[in-house]
Amino acid sequence: MNILSFQETEIILSKYKIPYCKTEIFNSKEKAFLFAKKIGFPVVLKIHGQKVFHKSEVGGVKVNVFEDEFDLSWDEIMNNVEGRIIEGILVQEMVHGNEVAIGMNRDDQFGPTIMFGLGGIFIEIIKDVSLRVSPIDRKEALEMIRELKGFKILDGARGKQKANIESLANMLVSISNLSLKEDHIKSIDFNPVIVNKSKALVADFRIIV
Repeated sequence: MNILSFQETEIILSKYKIPYCKTEIFNSKEKAFLFAKKIGFPVVLKIHGQKVFHKSEVGGVKVNVFEDEFDLSWDEIMNNVEGRIIEGILVQEMVHGNEVAIGMNRDDQFGPTIMFGLGGIFIEIIKDVSLRVSPIDRKEALEMIRELKGFKILDGARGKQKANIESLANMLVSISNLSLKEDHIKSIDFNPVIVNKSKALVADFRIIV
């Protein structure tokens, strides 16, 4: 199993009109810093590599990095992953909103299966997820979202900002279409996807072939 390179992932995301946070990959700290200044601090730094399946576990992620912390954060990541083969370090804009997870697994019997769930403990501990077999349409995508136990969180419970449900449904349908046309892709893990009142953006991506 291999993870698609950042450039290959960008091509797939663009092809199927799946929106993602402003992101670029660098091996030069100086060029990375200039990009971070361009998109605005704070930023996220994270490694990307074909054999790196769990970035956080190897110390390959730094979030909420401000300008005066950039140099040290970059060096700490590079020290943490010394000896590992990586493609580079991603520099990404910080986006705020609710965290959800969207995925696809290609089952031997059923074919591509689409998963949707809330992020964080909701997916890891409570297992609050919904599943469908591709293809799914917009109606089914909305059903997937609304059948979660935690849907009220996305719907603005206790005065919190409502999430853009339509944008999540669009993303689910796009991933369903992708799963049917790109049969070399074994699985997709978009976690988290950040959704707020205006949009949903993929913040972390892993596409396995």
